[in-house]
Amino acid sequence: MISFSLENYGILNSSYNWQLTPYELQKIIIQKKMGIETKSGVLAINTGFFTGRSPKDRFIVKDSITEKKVWWDGKFNQSFDSNKFDKLHKKMVQYLSGKTLYIRDGYLCSDKRYQLNVRSISEYPWSDLFIHNLFFRFSKLERIYPDWLLLCAPGFQANPIQDGTRNKNFSILNFSKKIILIGGSGYTGEIKKSIFSVLNFILPMYKNVFPMHCSANVGKHKKDTALFFGLSGTGKTTISNDVNRNLVGDDEHGWTCDNIVFNFEGGCYAKILGISKKNEPMIYHAIKRGAMLENVIFKKKTREVDFFNDTITQNMRISYPIYFINNIEQKLLSSNIKNIFFLTYDAFGVFPPIAKLNKAQSSYYFLLGYTSKVAGTEFNIQKPKATFSSCFGGPFMPLPPVQYTKMLMKKLDETEINVWMINTGLTSEGAGHRMKLDDTRKIVQNVLNGFLSEVPYEKYPIFNFEIPKYCPGVSSNILNPKNSWKNKEMYQNQVRVLAKKFIQHFDIYRQYADKNISSGEPVLE
Repeated sequence: MISFSLENYGILNSSYNWQLTPYELQKIIIQKKMGIETKSGVLAINTGFFTGRSPKDRFIVKDSITEKKVWWDGKFNQSFDSNKFDKLHKKMVQYLSGKTLYIRDGYLCSDKRYQLNVRSISEYPWSDLFIHNLFFRFSKLERIYPDWLLLCAPGFQANPIQDGTRNKNFSILNFSKKIILIGGSGYTGEIKKSIFSVLNFILPMYKNVFPMHCSANVGKHKKDTALFFGLSGTGKTTISNDVNRNLVGDDEHGWTCDNIVFNFEGGCYAKILGISKKNEPMIYHAIKRGAMLENVIFKKKTREVDFFNDTITQNMRISYPIYFINNIEQKLLSSNIKNIFFLTYDAFGVFPPIAKLNKAQSSYYFLLGYTSKVAGTEFNIQKPKATFSSCFGGPFMPLPPVQYTKMLMKKLDETEINVWMINTGLTSEGAGHRMKLDDTRKIVQNVLNGFLSEVPYEKYPIFNFEIPKYCPGVSSNILNPKNSWKNKEMYQNQVRVLAKKFIQHFDIYRQYADKNISSGEPVLE
């Protein structure tokens, strides 16, 4: 064991476990009755009150580094006083003192030019297991100098009046001290997204790397790279896990100035409600010993998981090291980017299953990030809710959205990349129904195989993007959404209502955006 002192971090009279293996951690978790081993030997834990992220409880310390750089929108990028941070940090350290803790050194970014070393100190063993699964892993004998420190204490609750937080739970980033504090919530996604937020600030500012909330895969023969942007629940993980292509990563990537796309993470964090071997074989086979299930329900009187039971949450999850997936791109990086997909869950049921975007539209739709919050992903979201999330990752983007958008625009200007919008949400009027996964997969495959470059297109009114009249293997009736609406007048009205929402939301950015972005806006007749 590498020796170091917790006293260097102000933590007194504590013992610690260093770089434990998943099997060692699973044994401890079960002994402490903090989890259950399923029939197949997989660990299942319950994250407690929080089963999704709480984005309104994430803060960034405002100081000389962040004051003039962060997009202080008051919604996701909320400022936190540096003195209050110091006091809260001290209280957390005192809380952790005297406990048995779990220490891990890991790193982010598969492209070693941008490697970020992180030391985590966790109160709970299953937080440590999550970090093992999601970060890149060092051996027990490797010594590193940590770039950042992560303190994770789900059992510690803040006093909002004294500490300056909004609630008892919080996630706070301090870019000057390079410390992340997470307290009051056991939901492991807070760990993942706090690190993502750090990278989304430092990589564009200091490394000229475009950070992306997207999945990526590579063709096994043509070695063409495809990127899939979208919020959680819109299909990034499901669609990018393609048995015919190699996975680079399922959620977070960087795009370098020399056009290399690299994975930020060494693992995957997938939604598993309704998962089946037929529909999602790669993720299904990753449900094995060493992975960790969150907030699942067992079938009556058994330890067999019921993947269709959402009694606890629709946001039931699994974390696992990426090597649990068989067909991964070995170095978790790639080049030769050919296609970009914006995955949108349209709650209005008026967007087509696929549309081709020009450069202005690509920039415009990326900046606005129209989609829906899918049930369970955030705390208290019970059903799909139409929303705009800038850059398809608003809660994790500290810099101004137009700054990220201009990075995308530069990439599109320098390359011949095709950009597509894929609606994985609702189709037809009223309650409608969700796009069939099989149809979405066929559409994406036709793009990647080049077939959709050979078919005729028509212009979609008001939004003015192009939609194909024909797609091999997919019914032409679903390609234009107006065909699935019985009430054509209601359909036209809904298109206009949605277009107005775009125009109104764009007003937030209008003064910062040039014509290369604004010319992609819908045009109401």
